[in-house]
Amino acid sequence: MTLTLDVSTAVEQVWKSQVQEVILSTNSGKIGILPDHQDILTALDVGITKARVDNQWIVMTVIGGIAEIRNNTITIVTVEAEKATEINLEEAKVDFAIAQKQLSQALSLKEKIEANLIIEKAQVRLEAAETVVS
Repeated sequence: MTLTLDVSTAVEQVWKSQVQEVILSTNSGKIGILPDHQDILTALDVGITKARVDNQWIVMTVIGGIAEIRNNTITIVTVEAEKATEINLEEAKVDFAIAQKQLSQALSLKEKIEANLIIEKAQVRLEAAETVVS
């Protein structure tokens, strides 16, 4: 038995496929979804989403949003999503280093909050890119 996973942003459908299992990064931690899971609606955190397809894990970044699990369909609506295979590892490393520098130079509370959000996204992109290499 499988699940349908549909990951979309406001401007595009990032991925849609039949999967055996999904691991989501929610605001309250990671949750695993298998076929016949209880229907839920949950807020998503900035994090990595993993989907098992034909016994291989597909990794993607999800930058916040919501996930609805209903009738063996997982619908994710997010601000931004990216498949790990589409992330350039070297660019992700540079982006993370820039984000760290921005955080270290932030003076006001607003600057620190904005820098933390940027570093969180950069870190998730780097982690996802590293899964492709390893």
